[in-house]
Amino acid sequence: MRHLILRPSNSYVRPFMFDNFFDNFFDNGLDNDFSPKVDIVETEKSFDFNVAVPGMKKEDLNIEIDKGYLTVSGERKVNDSKNNYHSIETGYGKFSRSFQLPENINEDKINAKHQDGILSISVMKDPKSIVKKTIQIK
Repeated sequence: MRHLILRPSNSYVRPFMFDNFFDNFFDNGLDNDFSPKVDIVETEKSFDFNVAVPGMKKEDLNIEIDKGYLTVSGERKVNDSKNNYHSIETGYGKFSRSFQLPENINEDKINAKHQDGILSISVMKDPKSIVKKTIQIK
């Protein structure tokens, strides 16, 4: 069985040495980077993505498929007008995660649901590509 590795790609990349320089220079004491963790599972019939988005509503999320890429984006907001925070350890802000999909998927059969802080996306494989073939040994 051939295993397929889906490689995530971020919407932008900053070089590491500049990352620390700018973060330290412009640091306002709040860590507002938010990039949800994603688990990807391949089954016989689908690729399943489980995106950890605690505290987010489905209205805050967007899912797109374009040119072989599945992109999940959204914004996690912090309502700081009512509270006087001393520390915020959870990330917030806009995010976008993209994943290159293999060619053997059916773009018309993608399902998504949001429950208990997990966005579950199921990308069905094309049934024509799942066909097993047994080869006779001569």
